[in-house]
Amino acid sequence: MTHHTGRLMACAAALALIAGPALADDRADWPTSLTVGTASQGGVYFVYGNGLAAFISEELGISASGEVTGGPVQNVTLVQMGEHDIGLVTLGPMFEAWIGESELAPGLEHTDVRALFPMYETPFQGIAMCNQNIQSVSDLAGKRVSVGPAGGTPGTYWPRIFDALEIDANVSFAGAADAASQLQDGLVDAFVFAAGVPIAAFSQLAAESDVCTFAFNEEEHAAVLEAFPEVSDFTIPAGSYTVQDEDQASVAMWNFAVVRADMPESLAFEITRMVMENNERMMQIHAAAAATLPENFVNNSFLPFHPGAVRWFEENGFEIDPDLRG
Repeated sequence: MTHHTGRLMACAAALALIAGPALADDRADWPTSLTVGTASQGGVYFVYGNGLAAFISEELGISASGEVTGGPVQNVTLVQMGEHDIGLVTLGPMFEAWIGESELAPGLEHTDVRALFPMYETPFQGIAMCNQNIQSVSDLAGKRVSVGPAGGTPGTYWPRIFDALEIDANVSFAGAADAASQLQDGLVDAFVFAAGVPIAAFSQLAAESDVCTFAFNEEEHAAVLEAFPEVSDFTIPAGSYTVQDEDQASVAMWNFAVVRADMPESLAFEITRMVMENNERMMQIHAAAAATLPENFVNNSFLPFHPGAVRWFEENGFEIDPDLRG
């Protein structure tokens, strides 16, 4: 071993000694475990959230697990109350909770919640047995329709959409997997949902039964966009399911991962870094993660970002609005 090599190795060893305690200090206030609020089995949140938890465990060495919940409305409150560490939310229910109009906790302004990173868009879509001949949302008048679990985005918004379009449907609530079974058993005539495409429960129904997917006709589409400023135009592409030959006009709402404001800054930074710098790994969790990209942070217009997330975005050339620096 040369004198030069020996000096390099000595320097490396010294640096390791310095870095070791520094890293430990950085993690000193980290929790020993994390919970991620997801939604019902058969939906995308369940897959995405459990995959995210596994990735955190693998990458950061913290024991993280996904928890089945009623969806975004419940997830926001669980994070606000400190019962869950990370919640998956759509921005419509998040905004209502932020201003104190959550259906679950009316009057409580959920101002301890902070944005971490953008996930993907949640489009609204329906599925029915083809013999029902349901081609758009207006055909649901007088039908028995499952709208997903109470407290989730579809369970909250589909009844509002029916009201806005003056459609009198017989609405019931169930998790995605249960709603799919009810459709196959003839207990409901249609199942309308909102989740990242492809929706696992829809894909399974397409493989097992003679089903047809549907969304909005031109008139319905325009009316929904006008009635709900929190949604945006979205096209569900042909081929999303084996039974879908054509593009379908829909609307969508953005999803973000959120945490409490008091999450340690270094932990929020590391989770944001991990997700934003490893899109291929996120895509292995679910195809919807194709939109889990840093540039989509702009789709959040009201919820402050956690300081740890702000640090990652700004270190990587993305400018966070001063009003959204948590």
